[in-house]
Parts: sequence; C-alpha cells; structure tokens
Amino acid sequence: MKKLIRGAAVGLVAALTLSACGGGDSGDDNPLAGGGESGTITVGGANFPESNLLGEIYAQALEAKGIKVSRKFNIGAREVYYDQVVKGGISVMPEYNGALLTTSVDENSKAATTEEINAELKAKLPAAVEILDSAEAEDKDSVTVNPQTAAKYDLKSIADLKPVAGELIIAGPSEFETRQHGLKGLKEVYGLEFKKFQPFDAGAQSTLVKLLTENKIQAADLFTTDPTIQQNKLVVLEDPKNVFSAQNVTPLVYKKAVNDTARAALNAVSAKLTTQDLLDMMKRIAIDKDDQEKVAKDWLTKSGLL
Repeated sequence: MKKLIRGAAVGLVAALTLSACGGGDSGDDNPLAGGGESGTITVGGANFPESNLLGEIYAQALEAKGIKVSRKFNIGAREVYYDQVVKGGISVMPEYNGALLTTSVDENSKAATTEEINAELKAKLPAAVEILDSAEAEDKDSVTVNPQTAAKYDLKSIADLKPVAGELIIAGPSEFETRQHGLKGLKEVYGLEFKKFQPFDAGAQSTLVKLLTENKIQAADLFTTDPTIQQNKLVVLEDPKNVFSAQNVTPLVYKKAVNDTARAALNAVSAKLTTQDLLDMMKRIAIDKDDQEKVAKDWLTKSGLL
C-alpha cells in the first residue's frame, strides 16, 4: 500500500538515523534491539500521517499493558524500514498486508484477498518476523480522478481509462511509477499508458489534491481513507481486476522483541479497528488538525482498550 519515501536523500538520512538507533546488523543478536534500553519495544511509523497514527495507537495500547515503548515515527518508505524490522531495529510496524507482500516479500504474488495474502506472508516472511492479526480496517491505493474528468469521459472503473489515459496526467508518490500496485500493474492488467506521471513527495499531499481539483492533473494515487476525497467530491474508480489487492492494517513484528502480552495488546487493536474508524480519525488529523496522540487516545478509550 503503501505510503512511502519520496527521495533518495531522505531515505539515506532515515536509514542512517535508524542505524544510529540500534537498527544495524547487531539487531539479530539483541532480542530487544531498537529501543535503546533492555525491555523496550520500538514502534515505528512510515512517512505519512496514517502510519504514524497507527503507530501511536499501537504504542499507547502497549503502554497500557505496562510495556515500555520507544517511538520511531516518520521513518520513510517500506524500502527503508522493512529491513530494520527484519534486523530488529524496529520491534512493531503498522503495515498494509497486500503492499507488504508484493513490495517486500514476493513481487510476483497474485494473492488478492485478505486470507490469500496473509497465508502467503506467513509462509514467505523471513523467520525473524511475523504478522499478527489483521484488522478489518483497510486503506488501499486508488486511481482517483477529479469530477470534471469523471464526467467528461464517463469514468466509473479503471478499465474505462484505457481509451483516454494517453490524454491524462496522473500523479502520486514516486514509488507508484514502478510498483505492481501502481503504474506497472495498471499497464500490465488494464493496458494503461498515461500522458505523464508526476511524482510528489509525501509532504506534498495538499499540493497534489489542489492540482487535481484545479484540473492541472486529472488523476492521482490517493489512499482510500484520505478525507480530502469526500471533501472535494473526487471520484475513486472501481478496480474490477484487483490491481490494488486487500490492504488490511496488520502489525509486522520482530518476533524476539514482542512477548505474549504485547501480541495480545496488538491483536486487541486489530479486533476493534474498522475502516470507518480510520476515516474518522484521519479527518480529525488532516482536516481538524487534532494531535495524533489525542486522536489515538480517544479511539483506544472508546474501544475499551485503555
């Protein structure tokens, strides 16, 4: 799914920062690596708000069980943080199961459903890590167009783009250009060739949406829990051929760093978290500008987990 770093320089800085925090090769020898102190669980977050919100929810849920937590948010792309989890530099990482599978584990996988994806992850992940229970909550990549483009070409499905894609500019994170859950998959599965791809950094989301509403770009990779979709009456195109597979929120953990108490706390979060919860919380963060710590605490309290 999802949500990734947009520049080599930023990625290098993030990687170096993690190495300095105990995310190097020594992680395999230290069952509690990454926290800086024995017994500390390090919870990570990628470089986009929803990932950091989920990380904060995990962190507070763990702390509620008396577990000491270190937070490492705004790390960067999966290409940066995944190896850190495998090496033990990060103990717990909020993930999206479909994107994890095809980006870091098996880029040729054709698994589409939650059950298929999780079965492949459990079989193919490195021995040092595992996924815990997936939430019902899901946040997918999407091809989203502005209302004028949808009306002009009568667009309802990604398949409808085939005769007109050559006239359209599509934008998204830089990784969208080469990923199977991106332009690569759209070309292979739907035969789409766009006029131009315009990459955007993670911090430029508001600019991307502004250009989309102004029709300076006509399509974009937006995540389906982005509250600006509804706010701006944007149109998420249906994906009948499942280029964008299931993307359930799923904790990825370094096995040696999480005990049964931690696993139970994280699975309890997954048991409660819905897509509507994500939409509601992301509205509070993106539109209302609430602090993620408060948003996380409010949800955990409402869900009976604090």
